[in-house]
Amino acid sequence: MSTPTPRVRMPSTAKAGDVIEVKTLISHEMESGQRKDAAGKVIPRKIIKQFVASFNGKEILRADWHPAISANPYQSFFVRVTESGTFLFQWIDDDGSVYKSEQKITVG
Repeated sequence: MSTPTPRVRMPSTAKAGDVIEVKTLISHEMESGQRKDAAGKVIPRKIIKQFVASFNGKEILRADWHPAISANPYQSFFVRVTESGTFLFQWIDDDGSVYKSEQKITVG
């Protein structure tokens, strides 16, 4: 399995009070733990189990994901911005790995 790659698409600037759309995607195989390899051994489960978005240190979205979610999961949401700051996005894997991406926005 390759290293999961998070991607985020959102505006870098906005006016105070604007509602912006944030689009996220992580390249991840999302192995359910129910398939077998060529030798007949069960391939261990490895899924992103949680997605968390924060803005300036305050959590704004938390989503629990389960084995039925597709590979390369996509999450989008809308948020109202009132000040400049930094978004932090975290994808948490079954094995405790955390994949992060930060995105800054300037509000003027």
